[in-house]
Amino acid sequence: MIGLIRYTETHECTVEINNTFDAFGAHVRFQAGTVIHPGDEVLVHGAPISIPYGESRSFQRRATITRAGLLERTWARLTGDLEMLELCEFSFTERTLS
Repeated sequence: MIGLIRYTETHECTVEINNTFDAFGAHVRFQAGTVIHPGDEVLVHGAPISIPYGESRSFQRRATITRAGLLERTWARLTGDLEMLELCEFSFTERTLS
């Protein structure tokens, strides 16, 4: 439900950590079809997770989702593409490439 004000929800989740040559990252997967929308904030509870190089592990945790209000959600959708462009690097030259 998208409301005008912020509110919080708590859900069970799985934190998947990869620290290998092929993959390095962390992903949070919510159970029961919970979806994160633009502008929402997620706080995963529990002690910090650290795994040795070469391993991948999953952990069960609880997470609090702070749902964005209508204005925040709209702002996140409008500015999200611009923030993504900051990650891109473009180069323009006056000469043509053969």
